[in-house]
Amino acid sequence: MRRYPIPHTDLRASRIAYGCMQLSRAWDDSEPTPEERRQAARLIETALERGINLFDHADIYARGKSERLFGDWLAAAPSRRDGLILQSKCGIRFAHDPHPGSPGRYDFSREHLIASVEGSLRRLRTDYLDLLLLHRPDPLGVPEEVARAFDDLHRSGKVRHFGVSNHAASQIALLQAHLDRPLVANQVEISLLHHHLVNEGVIAATTGAAYTAAAGTLDECRHRGLLVQAWSPLAGGRLSQPETAEPALRPTAEAVAAVAARHGVSAEAILLAWLLRHPAGIQPIVGTTRPDRLAAACAGDGIELGREDWYALFTAARGGPVP
Repeated sequence: MRRYPIPHTDLRASRIAYGCMQLSRAWDDSEPTPEERRQAARLIETALERGINLFDHADIYARGKSERLFGDWLAAAPSRRDGLILQSKCGIRFAHDPHPGSPGRYDFSREHLIASVEGSLRRLRTDYLDLLLLHRPDPLGVPEEVARAFDDLHRSGKVRHFGVSNHAASQIALLQAHLDRPLVANQVEISLLHHHLVNEGVIAATTGAAYTAAAGTLDECRHRGLLVQAWSPLAGGRLSQPETAEPALRPTAEAVAAVAARHGVSAEAILLAWLLRHPAGIQPIVGTTRPDRLAAACAGDGIELGREDWYALFTAARGGPVP
């Protein structure tokens, strides 16, 4: 698989990353089962075999068990660490944490960010994260406090580089104004089905000032040199098979199937190729729990969609032609 540099770093990441949220699917306090450990190892090794070197985590995934499963796999052969880019996210807190009745919320306090990273490092069995992303914007977040947390984590060697997730252009600009080092990534939901961040650049000038003011996230990332990462790039499988697609999505699924047939690859590969074709350098983060589906999706790295195919898929997903 081809790799490209992550801007503002010395890291070279695979064009497709693996999302580790579902290494464990039991979001409770139970211990990982032997079957979960075997399945997790198989998925990680399938990703490596296909050339993936960036693995995406979050402190909340399966209440920490997904990081634990990855850490156990890594501990069995610590020399693997040097070839990996490990990324985790923090800032989301569950309801009833730390007290009964506490609401689910976001928390960008310095204390919570540092504690979250230290927990991820313990579970992942590593001394440092290559990338730390703020998971979702915290309305009560204070950029100066986030900057102090980032400085502490960087000076201590616990985090090499920082980024955000689900942040809009204005939120990126505000945070960056208070940081001494550049943000390097923004992870957002983008797929052929969830194409709003792509579509906004097409329709902003035709839908009024209110929409225009909210637009520009992809452009801002490109301007600042942030790696754009796409979560749920396969749209949860909703466009993979025309015969099982929801009626409203069937025309789009049929368009995907037609392009896939012409290129001799799976629908998953075409869905990733559609993202990879965008000049923002979007890195899809694939989180499937099926090794065969992961392998099929990685073929998207070898597909270069022409404008006709790209726009055929885009207009099918939009439900009509571009303006």
